[in-house]
Amino acid sequence: MRMVDLITKKRDGKTLTKEEITWLIGQYVAGEVPDYQMSAFLMATYFQGMTDEEQSQLAFAMLDSGDRLDLSSIPGIKVDKHSTGGVGDKISIPLTPLVAALGVSVPMISGRGLGHTGGTLDKLESIHGFKVDLTENQFIDQVQDVGAAIVSASGDLAPADRRIYALRDVTGTVESIPLIASSIMSKKIASGTNALVFDVKVGEGAFMKTRAQAEKLAKALVAIAKAAGVASVALLTAMDQPLGVTIGNSLEIAESVAIMRNQGPADVRQLTIALAAQMLVLAGKTDSLEVATNLAEDALRDGRALRKFKQLITAQGGDASIVDQPQTLPQAKLKVPVKATTSGYITGIDAEALGTAVMQLGGGRAKQDDVLDLAVGLVLHKKVGTPVHEGDTLAMVHADSEPQEALLDAVRQAFVIGEAAPEKTPLILQVVRPEA
Repeated sequence: MRMVDLITKKRDGKTLTKEEITWLIGQYVAGEVPDYQMSAFLMATYFQGMTDEEQSQLAFAMLDSGDRLDLSSIPGIKVDKHSTGGVGDKISIPLTPLVAALGVSVPMISGRGLGHTGGTLDKLESIHGFKVDLTENQFIDQVQDVGAAIVSASGDLAPADRRIYALRDVTGTVESIPLIASSIMSKKIASGTNALVFDVKVGEGAFMKTRAQAEKLAKALVAIAKAAGVASVALLTAMDQPLGVTIGNSLEIAESVAIMRNQGPADVRQLTIALAAQMLVLAGKTDSLEVATNLAEDALRDGRALRKFKQLITAQGGDASIVDQPQTLPQAKLKVPVKATTSGYITGIDAEALGTAVMQLGGGRAKQDDVLDLAVGLVLHKKVGTPVHEGDTLAMVHADSEPQEALLDAVRQAFVIGEAAPEKTPLILQVVRPEA
């Protein structure tokens, strides 16, 4: 085979065989295919797309480029959850201990934030001493002992994906749905889980801006999971405004603790319970979503989720006292209110603009090697649908130095104020399951 022939074949919209895709990835990892040819192939894929079979074979080829975790020593069905990323999306933090408290093993491999979206690992590292880099044996032992762990991916899992993602980032091909789906699934299958729940974000604060895009990605993810023998379901969830009222690492940990106390914002609680219910069904705890929902609500009400979170923190070297004293989390030096200049109702919030503002404060990364300020962020005082009067605080900026006026203006302009309250829109837009 020759790489140029495969580039041409994909450029012309033809379907690659399993053998061709396997050869392509194997040769690239071996250094026989240069980056400029892989870049050309990625661009051809961006424009021509892939069939379901091609997407699956690409995921499997990237999976086979590295190691797989063997979680067979952990009894029962292991369930993980993956979010495509959003602003204020701290759901993994209360979700993991909640599901584990109900007797389901949750070996969660998470990521770091980049750009306007936050990362679960960064948020957890605002807990003093919390370690996200565990060895494979430590990871397995903790899931066996505690029922859950939240860790970073090993560099040996799907190394082809790591190299290809770096190329996608600089060649304008990040948004390709076949490339996104195969990237996600190569890592998730390698992590050894039996079942997966996908939270596919859709809206201005998400990578998938339209419902059609999000549905297409969701179908690709569950199709690859089915081909791999992994049970799955995908939820399309709204990201037209931030989730909850906090954006920023330590602030989102404090909000997560509130959720585990059966308090906190209604949207975060609703999504946490909805995803937990899907995970419980996939794990075989019940075949009824209604029963699963009641189980999750009970575990929040009676404190089991909170106690499990303390166990998880302690097991990973963190200071679990933050659960009872969240004020001991990193705190910003300044709190600067951003006030409304007119009255009406909040008709929209530009989630991406607020995520970008937190990044500019130091709470997010523009580049992978940026060092984070874990204390900074935003606390929203208004959400879509709430009334506002001139002079009301829209959001509180938590900063370690006086924020620039341009940043404060950007935060103010992210809140769209109209004369009438908007119609309420659902948080969960659609459920996508594998085709029979």
